[in-house]
Amino acid sequence: QVQLVESGGGPVQPGSSLTLSCWVSGFTPPNYATSWFCQAPGKEERAWVGTLGDSNANTEYATFAKGRFAIARDPAKNVVTLQLNSLKPDDTAIYYCAAITITPGWPVVSLYWAGQFDDWGQGTQVTVSS
Repeated sequence: QVQLVESGGGPVQPGSSLTLSCWVSGFTPPNYATSWFCQAPGKEERAWVGTLGDSNANTEYATFAKGRFAIARDPAKNVVTLQLNSLKPDDTAIYYCAAITITPGWPVVSLYWAGQFDDWGQGTQVTVSS
């Protein structure tokens, strides 16, 4: 059974940090990749944030996320985190994780299109405001 569950969202002030978690069942590391997407209020599309592949060394990020956001997997748990730093109001969105089976060692540079993923979490709301 495949299940992805996000947690960790909430209201924060600009400049704050927040750690989101994606609890994964039905996939076994290192045989899957996890991407994070965000959907801003009033928007239908989900924007790609970044992807973690077979290991913490295999990551890719959207331009807006580089240097501020970080994705990692806890080796002891099947949990993928998204660390959000220096948050600003434009980061307000529902954040989703999605997973897809991969062969270990494959680069994940191409895993930025939401349509590639069939397995999604329910999303967690991040609201950044003063």
